[in-house]
Amino acid sequence: MRHRIKKTAKLGRKSDHRQLLLRNLATSIILSGKIKTTETKASTLQPFVDNLIANTKSKANDREAIRYLKSVLLDEKAQKIVLQDLKKKYADRSSGFTRITPLGVRAGDGAKKVLIELIS
Repeated sequence: MRHRIKKTAKLGRKSDHRQLLLRNLATSIILSGKIKTTETKASTLQPFVDNLIANTKSKANDREAIRYLKSVLLDEKAQKIVLQDLKKKYADRSSGFTRITPLGVRAGDGAKKVLIELIS
């Protein structure tokens, strides 16, 4: 039996720092549409962003959805983009809003770099 199976990557950070990192990366990907990061961070970020977009709260566009997005996203522009643009863009889609594309390895430490982007 495998007790205490690790469900998410710890990314070498404590829980508060890791949560803020994910919130910051999610805000960046929503604002710019794509970001370059390491493979581990991208694979941890992907379900986080997909949940933000696919969540029924974001598609409802009510006070509860706005408060939830305000608590998660760090920029007001990102909240508006999720509630207005992405809601319309992905209305017929239920999941799979992001794509991870490998880019190679980083020169300094050999970490695998990827491009994570919103599917258009």
